[in-house]
Amino acid sequence: MTRQTLSWMALFTALALPGVALADHAMEKGGMLVDHAGMTLYTFDKDAGGKSVCNGECATNWPPLMVKANDEPAKDKWTVVMRDDGSKQWAYGGKPLYTFVKDKKAGDMTGDGMKDVWHVAKP
Repeated sequence: MTRQTLSWMALFTALALPGVALADHAMEKGGMLVDHAGMTLYTFDKDAGGKSVCNGECATNWPPLMVKANDEPAKDKWTVVMRDDGSKQWAYGGKPLYTFVKDKKAGDMTGDGMKDVWHVAKP
C-alpha cells in the first residue's frame, strides 16, 4: 500500500471510533429539547442565575446533561454552567438541563410538572 492510502485509512478509522467525532450536546425535536439519544430534557425552577442547585440525591434522580470533552463549544442560547463538584453542565437560555431517571425511552416526558418545579425544556 502507498503511504497516502495508509494515511487515508488511518483518518477514516479515527473518524469511526466512538468519541472522536464531534458530539451534539442536545437538539430540538417536536418543540422540546432532547439529548443526543432523544431523551427529554428538563429545567428546574429552583435553579437561578445560571447555577444548578440539583445535587446529591436530586442529581441521582435528575441526571445533569454533562459537557463532554469532545462537545462542540456553546453557541446561541447554549451555555455551560459549573456545578458544585467542578464538573460542567449544559444550559439553555441560562437554565441548566437535566434528564429524568424514570424516562425509559426517547419521547417519554414522565418528569414534566413533577412537584410543580420540573418542566420539559423548550427552545
